[in-house]
Amino acid sequence: MVKKKDFSVSRDKEDWLKYLKNPTDVYDKEIDLKNINYNRNKVKRLDLHGLSLEKANNVTKEFIIKFYNEGYRKLIIVTGKGLRSKKHEDPYVSSTDNILKNSIPEYIYRDPDLSKIVKEIKRADPKDGGEGAIYILL
Repeated sequence: MVKKKDFSVSRDKEDWLKYLKNPTDVYDKEIDLKNINYNRNKVKRLDLHGLSLEKANNVTKEFIIKFYNEGYRKLIIVTGKGLRSKKHEDPYVSSTDNILKNSIPEYIYRDPDLSKIVKEIKRADPKDGGEGAIYILL
């Protein structure tokens, strides 16, 4: 038992001496933390005006995953208020509801990949789009 202890101590000493000769291969966590914190306080914005429901869902998923992986914690998605959509041409679509405004949050909550990383979805402040936009908190 004493020999094993001596062996591990001498092995640690060898490793330490190797490190002292070439310390450049050390991973600097502070740089990564600065990058993560830098992105954490920034906000990215996605505008879905003019997109079909299917295209908007796909773009939204890519957008959220990309910026989640880059360390962002708040995103803005502009869905629009639905005032100019052609809902009056389809009698089966509510004239008071915006398709993207209501379906994008539902899509996010139902998608297994997105529901794991999205903490909260809420209406945006007026300066960020108000009723025509939502915040995605990651």
